[in-house]
Amino acid sequence: MSDHSAYAGRPWLEHYDYWVRAHLTYPGRSLADLLAITAVERPDRPATQFLGAQLTFLDLKRRSDALAASLGALGIVKGDRVGIMLPNCPQYIIAAFAVLRLGAVVVNINPSYTAREFLTLATDSGMRSIVTLDALAPLVLGSRAQTAIEHVIVTSLAEYSGDAAAVPRVESTLAFTDLITPSRVRPQSVPAASPALPRVSIAPDDLAVLQYTGGTTGSPKGAMLTHGNIWANVVQTESWTNPAYVLNGNERYLVVIPYFHIYAFTVCMMVGLRIGALQIIHHRYDPEQVLTSIRDFVPTYFPAVPTVFVSLLSHPKVSEYGLDRVRLFNSGGAPCPVEVLEEFERRIGRPLNEGYGLSETSPVTHSTSQLAFRKLGSIGLPFPDTDMKIVDVDTGTRELPIGEAGELCVSGPQVMRGYWNKPDESATALRRGADGRIWFHTGDIARMDEDGYTSIVQRKKDLIIVDGYNVYPSEVEAVLYAHPSVRLAAVIGVPDTYHGEIVKACIAFKPGASATAEDLIAHCCTGLAEYKVPKLVEIRETLPMSAVGKILYRILRDEHGSATSAPLPDPAGSATHTS
Repeated sequence: MSDHSAYAGRPWLEHYDYWVRAHLTYPGRSLADLLAITAVERPDRPATQFLGAQLTFLDLKRRSDALAASLGALGIVKGDRVGIMLPNCPQYIIAAFAVLRLGAVVVNINPSYTAREFLTLATDSGMRSIVTLDALAPLVLGSRAQTAIEHVIVTSLAEYSGDAAAVPRVESTLAFTDLITPSRVRPQSVPAASPALPRVSIAPDDLAVLQYTGGTTGSPKGAMLTHGNIWANVVQTESWTNPAYVLNGNERYLVVIPYFHIYAFTVCMMVGLRIGALQIIHHRYDPEQVLTSIRDFVPTYFPAVPTVFVSLLSHPKVSEYGLDRVRLFNSGGAPCPVEVLEEFERRIGRPLNEGYGLSETSPVTHSTSQLAFRKLGSIGLPFPDTDMKIVDVDTGTRELPIGEAGELCVSGPQVMRGYWNKPDESATALRRGADGRIWFHTGDIARMDEDGYTSIVQRKKDLIIVDGYNVYPSEVEAVLYAHPSVRLAAVIGVPDTYHGEIVKACIAFKPGASATAEDLIAHCCTGLAEYKVPKLVEIRETLPMSAVGKILYRILRDEHGSATSAPLPDPAGSATHTS
């Protein structure tokens, strides 16, 4: 390690690629300008490839402008929250930029959510409109009376496929197609889009996205990400890429991770549009379709969660699809086992990099740029203008020396403004340090080595990450406790090579009551998204308790935390429910 004063306190700067600068400047512009600029620079270049159909950058811009005008005519103004409950599809991009163009706020919603989960986000955010699939309209309409939602806008995946089809009319909703086609003959209730878009002044500190995360409590919290936060992370991510690649105009992103997750929202959608990359969009993960896309389109960049890479390694013909021609693979969303990283490089012949980020940081704070030295098992180096420190867990105020494990804290332009309507939680997460700066306390335990590479020792105590998605035990437990037979419920994560972790429920019944593991799982399926539903159920006489009657999760984790799955399992296999 160099002793040069320029690296004092920031040893990671010495290990940046030669094109990466330590300090950057960031646009004071609306995120909507990101698409507007690319539509001028590369209007006729293909921007999306989806189910056999393409749209150019100008196509996306015109459609998003038309939708923005229609939303404005419906009464959506700056600061209003608009939900987007869609899988990956071009309509997601169009809707997001229409909302941002008005200075309104995108509320990202997982389309696999149950009615209960959807209602929680809809009521907390106070969203006035929502864009969703026709198939999900009944779920939304069923909850609408309990929310502030005025307009439900529906589309379908087929509408933007190579075999484009009309979307069936859904009563009490508006058609996405009508709102982006000013010349179309519309129902009287649908306002005609005006070419004169509202002029909205948008500052970098204005709210752009509510990205919901539960933290360690399970109570959904909307991370308030501003235009400036996301712009900064776009520029930081772009700076990590060799500028020669950006300038050649031939970048192709394979998009499997969902846009409603902040990982894909920023790293795929926003960065891809910024540099003019073709986004090869998959609305769901199917290994055969993904491998076919790699063979046919030869993507230059493929970010995904560890589960995807484990699945591909399990495919019997993975070596026949040209994965060795992909320039950069990146794993994020959950820790990737070192064994998977090594296996991937050995069999594919390309490195699999690992990064780190959170909903609260737009999301990326750490990664390894293309030519930097890789340390397997580490999350890499902090991004430009991103400082980090390791502090003691007890007080969060004492900075620890290199090599000692403590809570990871980050500071940078990508750090959120706070949690929506939750001042106490905001004050706990965002604290002013002795240096006068605001530091985000991640809750993750980490250590930094002398070169500035960071390794996560353990995640938030109770948080479970399944396929890159956060699962909060208290939420699953609340559903289990609603079952008439359940007396005690404790939910923990069990390590799994394919999913990263799977959800395990430990259950004790009320006297004289009983149920099967299958009964409990079926009960959970009615109130939880599939990835939150326990895959393992253990029925016990009782659960370990403290002297004051608290369930001792530590004992449960100690009993089960060392369990492992078979290496690189068949992704078609299912977990076992035990009792």
